[in-house]
Amino acid sequence: MSDTTTITTDTPITRYRSSQRLLHWLMAIVIIAALAIGLYCSYLTPGIPLRRALLDIHKSLGMTALFLIVIRLPLRLSLGEPAYQRPLGAFNHHAARGAHMLLYILMILMPLAGYTTSAAGGHDLPWFGLFQWPNLLPLDKGLERTAAEIHEYGAYCLYAVVSLHILAALWHHFVRKDEVLKRMLL
Repeated sequence: MSDTTTITTDTPITRYRSSQRLLHWLMAIVIIAALAIGLYCSYLTPGIPLRRALLDIHKSLGMTALFLIVIRLPLRLSLGEPAYQRPLGAFNHHAARGAHMLLYILMILMPLAGYTTSAAGGHDLPWFGLFQWPNLLPLDKGLERTAAEIHEYGAYCLYAVVSLHILAALWHHFVRKDEVLKRMLL
């Protein structure tokens, strides 16, 4: 897949590489699904079969996100990002950098906190019913509670940052009419 595309005005748009775009959209699907399932489960009665089954999917999605970020982060660091045709301006540039950094931190923190919550609590660590991740932590209810709090408050942060990320991309596309979103489109 080419890294540049021509729009109707014959202005080339520099895009992220296809591997970066694919990982971005895969992770978007995985993370949004995990957030939605986690939020839904927070309203279900603990211990009921539906909640347990959905939490198994939630855990599987979280570990998938962790696996994908292990691929995505080195790729992002080695390939960088394409240049903008029109500079964003200082505020937008720094806001985007800060939001992306926070997203990367949360993409690592959330699955690790989720894993720690399950492992230290002696709970299953499934991956879509295919296998169990190894439990590398001793049973520790204090660690489980701390990790669960980090996971809960991290989820609030992730809801906010993902929402802002989506809104910013839409704002760039529909209001500013610049190439920001087009750089990441498949």
